[in-house]
Amino acid sequence: MESKEAGLPIVFVHGMRVSGTMWQPVIQALGVHHPTAAPDLPGHGVRRGEPFGMPGAVAAVDDALTQLGGRALLVGLSLGGYVALATAAAHPDRVLGVVAMGCTAAPHGMFGTAYRGAARLAARHPEGFNRLSAFAFRRALPRPQAAAMIAGGLSSEAVPAIVTAVRKLDPLAALSAYPGPVWLVNGERDHFRRHERRFLRACRDGRLTIRPRCGHLTALADTADLAQHIRDAAAVVAARAHGPRPRRGTR
Repeated sequence: MESKEAGLPIVFVHGMRVSGTMWQPVIQALGVHHPTAAPDLPGHGVRRGEPFGMPGAVAAVDDALTQLGGRALLVGLSLGGYVALATAAAHPDRVLGVVAMGCTAAPHGMFGTAYRGAARLAARHPEGFNRLSAFAFRRALPRPQAAAMIAGGLSSEAVPAIVTAVRKLDPLAALSAYPGPVWLVNGERDHFRRHERRFLRACRDGRLTIRPRCGHLTALADTADLAQHIRDAAAVVAARAHGPRPRRGTR
């Protein structure tokens, strides 16, 4: 267990078509107590142009774990949440816990069909999709958070490969395979809440948190509140060696 004096290392995993810069406001709110990393996944940020695939995304997160000493808490939103779950299942000894935000929709059926449509649009008009995304970020988020979403560049051309990779993922199996603590965090108005109870049941050590009045993107709007949620999760992970396992439930 990492020392409490050093603080628990945390790896942040970004969402679709953005980059690790999206987490900078949260990282700044956490302060210097926790060592942090926010890698760019393949096809995003400094790795724009590389093909996206789930094995490569998991490898990028695993590299960040190594940079932070080999073990850390993972925090991911949307695509980042799915990647965090896949990483936890692949490397359970290296992942101390997972805060999985906005990723409790099974990526199949009609839900997956809708995202294949978005992927086709992004493939045909990637720069237009980038402009539309930037507009949406600025409308949904306060200026600093919106700027962080855009700062690393947008990569809508990667969307088709991302949708294909996520649709092949079995997040419920990933949750079932991972023995560590999992926080499923959804905005009250997030369309990715669709199967949250199924996801919670799949957890071996899980809890579900609903953030009032938040949507999928606006979960990032209150940086101080989100940073506190992450601190709370880190504190639970750090205390596990000194107390009983937390009970499954809803907060």
